[in-house]
This record gives sequence, C-alpha cells and structure tokens, in this order.
Amino acid sequence: MAHSALTARALTRDFRGFRAVDAVDLDVADGSVHALVGPNGAGKTTLFNLLTGFLRPTAGRIEVGGRDITGLAPEKIARLGVARSFQITSLFSQLTCREHVELALAGDLGWKFWRSDKLLHRHRDRALELLGQVGLAGHAESTADSLAYGRKRALELALALALDPKVLLLDEPTAGMGVEDVDRTVELIGRVRDGRTVVMVEHNMSVVGALADRVTVLQAGKVLVEGAYAQVRDDERVISAYLGEAHVAD
Repeated sequence: MAHSALTARALTRDFRGFRAVDAVDLDVADGSVHALVGPNGAGKTTLFNLLTGFLRPTAGRIEVGGRDITGLAPEKIARLGVARSFQITSLFSQLTCREHVELALAGDLGWKFWRSDKLLHRHRDRALELLGQVGLAGHAESTADSLAYGRKRALELALALALDPKVLLLDEPTAGMGVEDVDRTVELIGRVRDGRTVVMVEHNMSVVGALADRVTVLQAGKVLVEGAYAQVRDDERVISAYLGEAHVAD
C-alpha cells in the first residue's frame, strides 16, 4: 500500500442542519493523481474547501504526510506544502505573467517586496522557469487581461507551483475551456504531477480518465464508490447517480 500524502477520516461539515459532507474517509496515495467527482450538489467543493482549510470541519480529522492539519488556516496549510487553484480565475489584470509569479515567489518577504524592486526581481529567473513549465514562456511580459482563458488557468497553475507544493489541489482545472485548451491542460497536469501528489475536482470524465490513478465518487456528501477510473465508470451506482435509475438497465 502506497504511503498516503493526504488523509481524511470521518470528515463532516454541517451548515445549519444540512450535512454537506458526511463522514468521508479519503486516502490519497503519495505521488498519485486522485479525482473527486460526482453530480452537482454532491459535496465536492465543500470537501475540497475542508481539505485546504477554507472551511473548518464539524467533525473528523485531516492529515498531510501524517501531520494533523485539522482546523489550520489556509496559509498555514500552504506552508506545509499544500497548494490549490480555484475554479474562478483571480488575477491582477495589469500585472504581467512574470510579475504575478515573482510576487508568489516573494511571499516569504511579506510586504517588504513593495519597498524594493531588487527584492522582487531576485526571483525573475525562477519565475521565468515556472512560466516555461506551464507553457507561458512566450507570454512572460503579457498582462493577465491580455491572456486567453486557458492561458490564465495556466498562469494560476504557475502561481500554485511557486509554493513548491508536495500536494497540489486543482478545482475544476478545465472548467469553461474549449477542446484545444482542455487537451493542453491535460498534458500540462501530466507534466507537473512529476514528484507531486495531485487532487482534483473535475466534471469532465475524459479528463479524469486521462489523468486519474484513483477516483472517488461523491453523492449527497458521502463516498458512493472509489476505485480505478475503468471500474468506477462502469459501476451501476455511478451511472444511476449521474443519469438516473432508468439508465442502469440500458
């Protein structure tokens, strides 16, 4: 059994009497790509926010590399080697790609970098290297507002990689993309996963099939089924959850 990079035990989150995540157990193997999927309202985003500290659990425990991170603030979790992207892009429109990544790399300086261009630009070489990794080498001096949507998502991935994470969590990395951008993103994730553990929430099952070593399917806040993609895809419970009971016998 591979060592778990990320573990959840009996993870639960209630919202005023509504249980969005219900006693979820999760083991994400070190170095794997693990997908969280399920129909709308299944609890994927809530679970994702619990794992990254943006929500506190009502009950349960979360560990990263064997260390208890339950209830820690997102910035503290990030310092332990966990980085995430968001479904909705959030960039500074007039900053260049290089400047975005330099700012991310300068995070350890607090606000000091605003007082010194030298402090900020000492990260230039590493920023350019990260932009090259995500396919943006030719857009280093382009402002964020000039980028196509797929390239904005690539820039956000570069910002996450700037933290040098051991665990990378991607929230709907291909949402809103055309086919060409989806293919480019799948190839990109396949490259940056090297030496890392990736957890992703994803609706596009072809993307899940191309990338995921293991898939957890959620329904009504609970784990419905878990396994390899081929196993999960053909499971009658999953077909029923996505398409309804009438499709199971088809």
